Amino acid sequence: MPGSKAAAELAASGALDGLFAKIDSGEIELTGDGGFIPGLIKATLERGLQAELSSHLGYEKGAPEASAVSNSRNGTTPKKVATQSWDIDLAIPRDRDGTFTPTLVPKGSRRLSGLDEMIISLYAGGMTVRDIGHHLASTIGTELSHETISNITDAIAEEILEWQARPLDAFYPVVYLDAIVVKVRDGAHVINKSAHIAVGVDMDGIKHVLGIWIQTSEGAKFWAGVCAELANRGVRDVLIVCCDGLTGLPEAIEATWQHATVQTCVVHLIRASMRFVSYSDRKQVAKALKPMYTASNDKTARDAFAAFQDSIWGKKYPHAVATWESAWERFIPFLAFPPELRRVIYTTNSIESLNYQLRKVTKNRGHFPNDDAVVKLLWLAICNIEDKRARERAKERGKPAAERKAKPRLVEGQVVTNWKQALAQLAIAYPDRINPYL
Repeated sequence: MPGSKAAAELAASGALDGLFAKIDSGEIELTGDGGFIPGLIKATLERGLQAELSSHLGYEKGAPEASAVSNSRNGTTPKKVATQSWDIDLAIPRDRDGTFTPTLVPKGSRRLSGLDEMIISLYAGGMTVRDIGHHLASTIGTELSHETISNITDAIAEEILEWQARPLDAFYPVVYLDAIVVKVRDGAHVINKSAHIAVGVDMDGIKHVLGIWIQTSEGAKFWAGVCAELANRGVRDVLIVCCDGLTGLPEAIEATWQHATVQTCVVHLIRASMRFVSYSDRKQVAKALKPMYTASNDKTARDAFAAFQDSIWGKKYPHAVATWESAWERFIPFLAFPPELRRVIYTTNSIESLNYQLRKVTKNRGHFPNDDAVVKLLWLAICNIEDKRARERAKERGKPAAERKAKPRLVEGQVVTNWKQALAQLAIAYPDRINPYL
């Protein structure tokens, strides 16, 4: 970066040797109140403000032509601003007519650019408002009220609303739905709510987070509202919705997209059926269940299910039998597809990976004050995770593939593995619905 390069060149030239000697001896502090870096920022800002005023007046300080200009310099006004290094006391220059409006440190601003971004990044990482306040005070000596920090994070609300209401593609071959449980204050009580996240796969096989919804009501009414919102944002058709047997979702989907198929996530189904299975029996029960979801067709799967019912494990764990039986109609759709497509729609693992990362962020919080606060944090966390991974990949750009250790995209922008083969199978299965978008 240019700044780092300039500093390295100065150090190499020996121009900073005297400064380094004073820092080593303790005569000069590098950071903190009265430190060199805050002092350098102060000197740079005040120099820039004086340059702005000179441009506004039309002459340099002390220039002979100053007497010919009606407006002139009129001293300075003290102002304290918070920076990423420390709080700095600035002398803001002013003019006699009161028409000078600085852009480097705008009027009314008490924080320099960069500090807000730092606060939002800390918030997206899961820190609470109080944690952020303590962190700023103990690390860079900047003390901000809890209200100020909250207002900074709330400033992105408009951006979140714009993202949540952005236009979507008319057609998504596959949509995944999954949820995480969060605690939200409701009046005098704190209750559990589900934050549902939808991920859509477009025609190029690229995944996109379509939206975040907090479930405030149960069943069909909630999902009818979600489907209606997606339709209003431009989604005209969806082929397959993969989810965790959500109550009311099939009815809501059929009301919005009449021909869409609701596929129960097989991994969720297996977990649900193993809920009451003894740990020592899990491997054997899992092995007994496998013939059902690897069957070549519906009839073979039904035969495998009947065999499981009559087996020692089916009789020992009737809950597992009941779980599969109740979910059977929403489990079998993917059995009609070849292996390439089954791998895409049999599980919501891709969105579960995202939710795993989001749970890390939300676990630090006792509860959220409202639903909007949940959406705000989850949206920021998704942006933060993807940005962090992008920076890691950028650092390794140009290295051989075997030496790269940076993680790929989590969800947003990730391409489905072997998508072309899966899309070809979808085109065969749904020619009338998919061909207009090819």
